This record gives sequence, C-alpha cells and structure tokens, in this order.
Amino acid sequence: MGPHPAVAAIRLAVRRVLHDVLTDVQRTDDAQRAALQRPDAQRSPEHVPSRSAHSHPPHEQATSPLVLVACSGGADSMALASALAFEAPKLGIRAGGVTVDHGLQDGSALRAAEVVSRLTALGLDPIESVAVDVGRDGGPEAAARDARYGALDAVADRHGAAAILLGHTRDDQAETVLLGLARGSGIRSLSGMAAVSGGPGADRRYRRPFLHIDRQTARKACMVQSLPVWDDPHNTDPAYTRSRLRHEGLPALEKALGKGVVEALARTAQLSRDDADALDHWAAQAEASVRDAAGLLECAKLYALPPAVRRRIVRRAAIEAGAPAGALFARHLEEVDRLITGWRGQGAINLPGKVVAQRQGGRLVIRQGC
Repeated sequence: MGPHPAVAAIRLAVRRVLHDVLTDVQRTDDAQRAALQRPDAQRSPEHVPSRSAHSHPPHEQATSPLVLVACSGGADSMALASALAFEAPKLGIRAGGVTVDHGLQDGSALRAAEVVSRLTALGLDPIESVAVDVGRDGGPEAAARDARYGALDAVADRHGAAAILLGHTRDDQAETVLLGLARGSGIRSLSGMAAVSGGPGADRRYRRPFLHIDRQTARKACMVQSLPVWDDPHNTDPAYTRSRLRHEGLPALEKALGKGVVEALARTAQLSRDDADALDHWAAQAEASVRDAAGLLECAKLYALPPAVRRRIVRRAAIEAGAPAGALFARHLEEVDRLITGWRGQGAINLPGKVVAQRQGGRLVIRQGC
C-alpha cells in the first residue's frame, strides 16, 4: 500500500525539484570542467571561473550536493522538510535545514529550538537556527522578509548549498497576486512568486516546489505523518495585510465568485510571469538601439517603442542610477514617461534614492541628484 495521497503529492513535487537541482549542478560542473580543459585556459586564480553557491571544483565533484529547507515549523515547511528528508537520500543529495528566529514574539528562541529538534528527528544535517534583527524599512512584513532572506543567503553561502527549498503554496501565490493587484504596480506584481529565483551570486538558489499544491494538502500530509506543527499567531493577526486577505478577502471572493478563485489566481500568476519575462527580454534587446554614442537615452527612439517596453528601459535606467527597485512605483515611471511622450518643457522629476530624471536636448538623462 502506497503513501497517503497528500504525502505522495508533496514527495512528487520535491522529487521533481531535486532532479532539476541535480541537472543544474551537473551543467555548472560540466561548464567549469570544459573551461579548465581548454588549451588556452589560464591557470592563475584570477582566470579560474568563479564558483556559484551550487558549484564544485573538479576535486570536489564526488561530494553530494546539499539542499536546505527553510523551516518555520508551520505545516507548509514541515511537510516540505519531511518530503526532502525522504527523497534526497534516494538521489544522492544531502539534506539540511535552517530556521530563522525573527525575535518578534515571546518565546521565539524556544520555538526555533523546537524546530531544530524536529528537523533533527527527520534526519536532516546540517541544521542551523539563525536569529536576526528585523528593521523597519518597508513595513513589518517586508522588513521581516528582508531579514529572513539575508539569513538564508548567509547560511547557503556558508555551507555551499546547491539550493534552498521554500514552502510557499498555491494559496500563498494567490494572496501574492491579489496584493500585487491592490498595489496597481503592473504585470510583474501579478506574476507572484517564481518557482525558481535567486540570491547573491546564485540566480537559481530558491526553489518553491509547492506552488501547485494547496495549503490543506500540506497540512494533511503533516497530520497523517504525525508531524507536529506550529501555527504562527501572526498568520491570524488582522494587523497584517496578508492575514486580513487570507481570512477575510479570499473567503469573500470565493463566496461571491464561487470555488476555484485560488486556482485561477495561481494560473494568472504563471501567465503574467510568462508575459513579463517576454517583455523584459524585448526591453533588454531594444535598449542598445535607443542609446546614442555617449550612452544617453534618445527620446525620439524611446517614443517609437511600445509603452510596456519603453517603461521597462526607463525603470532599469533609474535603478542603475541608484533608485531602490522596491520604492520605484508605476506613478514614478508614468511621470518620467511624460518627458518622452508629452514634452511641454517640464522640469526634472524626482525619483526615490535621490535620483533625478530630466529631458535635455532630446535626451532622457537619469542620474543622481544633489
């Protein structure tokens, strides 16, 4: 008799991701080996290809890659940890775990110690508990997320991990799409979370195996395996926007529109991501054609591009000039766009990060202000 359907579903999702990780590791190793074996390859350290967080030099290639699971102790991440512990050894992968103590609740250190104990019981190794200081930039949720990913990146770098698995589910994806829709910040926000995303020096570090699995399946998998789980009180605290959306907004939408809203939103995320990726690629290719010999953006050539492509080029230029990506909103880009499409002698536009955009002699100049 096979495993419970919920357990089978989470294991299959993790198995597929682990196969992808192995493929990426092999490709990286093959590329480095080929580079080192070229007749004209330089052997001095400065000419050796740089190592990513999931690459190994030739003398270490027999070492099994390490995959970590980020675990809060909640049902989603505990289900993920159990599936990783089951699947990784069969593929010759080492499985470890990390839990982050945000220090935002009484007893958080004890909770972190309990998570370490549970991960140890699953047979994961290495396991780390990392305490972080949560700042205030961007609000409490964004600040906690930034601190968490910073800690995860540091652990991955320290252990040379090939990947970190995150327990975001289809329900989390639906919530992310709705939050993006509420901000009105464009198709990229509607694309939600990527199944694969990066960290410093590793563009495919983070993997989200459960984006097509609902939250109830993960919880059921924990229950049938008798895995203890921790329910974060922040997840039911109406002070947090995502909590209100989860417990009030989505149920109201399902009541008004019928079941299937979560699945539809998750599908919208994937379609939006495909479109956004295509537009980003188009903008990257078009950018060189709209710059003059000095590298300045020519307004007439920008005007000829579709708005979605033009604004991507402008956004990238603003970020390169020092505007924080997270603080650069659609309204900022719309104001800059008017310098191109509705020029009436307007003055400079102030952007986040003390960046200034202005039109000078038919060129769009985006630079650091005084």
